[in-house]
Amino acid sequence: MKALFAAFFLSLPLFAQTTLSPEVRAFVSLDAPIIVFTGVRAVDGTGAPAREDQTVILSGGKIQSVGPTRKTDIPDGARVLDRSGYTVIPGLVGMHDHMFYPAGRRMPTYNPQPFSFPRLYLAGGVTTVRTTGSVSGVSDLSLKREIDAGRVPGPRMHVTAPYLEGPDSYTVNMGELKDADDARRTVAFWAEKGATSFKAYMHITHDELAAAVDEAHKRGLKITGHLCSVGFREAAALGIDDLEHGLVVDTEFTPGKQLNACPDQKPAREALTRLEVSGPEIQQTIRELVAHKVAVTSTLSIFETLVPNRPPLEQRVLDALSPDARVDYLSRRAVIGQTKDSLWPGLFQKEMQFEHEFVKAGGLLLSGEDPTGYGGVLAGFGDQRQLELLVEAGFTPLEAIKIATYNGAQFLGVLDRVGTIAPGKQADLLLVKGDPSRDIHDIEHIEIVFKDGVGYDPGKLIDSVRGSVGMQ
Repeated sequence: MKALFAAFFLSLPLFAQTTLSPEVRAFVSLDAPIIVFTGVRAVDGTGAPAREDQTVILSGGKIQSVGPTRKTDIPDGARVLDRSGYTVIPGLVGMHDHMFYPAGRRMPTYNPQPFSFPRLYLAGGVTTVRTTGSVSGVSDLSLKREIDAGRVPGPRMHVTAPYLEGPDSYTVNMGELKDADDARRTVAFWAEKGATSFKAYMHITHDELAAAVDEAHKRGLKITGHLCSVGFREAAALGIDDLEHGLVVDTEFTPGKQLNACPDQKPAREALTRLEVSGPEIQQTIRELVAHKVAVTSTLSIFETLVPNRPPLEQRVLDALSPDARVDYLSRRAVIGQTKDSLWPGLFQKEMQFEHEFVKAGGLLLSGEDPTGYGGVLAGFGDQRQLELLVEAGFTPLEAIKIATYNGAQFLGVLDRVGTIAPGKQADLLLVKGDPSRDIHDIEHIEIVFKDGVGYDPGKLIDSVRGSVGMQ
């Protein structure tokens, strides 16, 4: 039986193991026709309890089986590793994971990071990303092709087109729509180029958003938004599929808010501080989002940077930054740390409560990091921090893992291939030292990242980009 099992799987085409370039192969730590882990703890991503003492078999880039070690036959010729005390979880699905980083304070601009960010996402355990807004659609689509061809290390990319923005754009990296017809043409153009989703931005008008939603849906594609001129309930009624960031960017509670106008941020945030998440206004918004099946993407990691003296300083983050980016980040962080009477400690807690209430009401919560702001949120590292913050928000570690794996794959329509650990799915999974189902901080201790059954060394990937974030 073992011999037949091995012969069958050795005959499978091993595409992932034969098409990687030497540049990518330099980061591979484990690659074999059949790989077996024994004695591991399996967290499948569905929210189900962890299963102890499991044997996981990978073959031909896919998950062949997961079962009790004592009852599982190991095929002949397999590469067998005893990893008692380790946990296997699905690869993370980053749902707000840009391929750019802030370029400095003189002018709000963003630099593409096609070298450092794909490596850091993969090192951080993010095997699938939605770029959720692009400052260079051509660059992101080209990067996706290079990764898919095995010439560049990185995660699976679901490319979101350049931002759909109205007048008074925040940054010169974004264009500005002229009207609803322009919104339709822009969606059609980027859909033809290969973008698979769209993102409306802060100054888009009601009519432009309606047109963009309609055009995207005609093509079977989805649209999300970081909105300001349009409120959450208004966007839900128009058919938007997802809303980025959550409550703290929803301006519908701002006194005197005008149609198609993005109010000043200070009064909008002050209005939120006067409301309770359990109160009728916010609960009505939650009910309408759930009724319209609108997902919400949590980006707690970026909002944490606005809270004085948070997050904890990490040496791995500072080491990855270029000298100029490091100085800029630390100086801005210091200024925020000295801010008195900041609204953000309260807003941050309110956002956490909102996300918990949204899920309790039946909403689909996604997870992403958003490496923007004034810096400090880096690819991969920020996604790990997201899991820790979801637990701080009141979710169990198992629930946080599901949000960051299963939920994202479900929204993207790829749950049949990734997002959970199950036989027949692509072998995108993480080997973690420790037990993140009990202590979510163990998510930072990833020993191997598997994508298509090929194991990558996170340490080598991180070392390769040391000092480069902010430049490339």
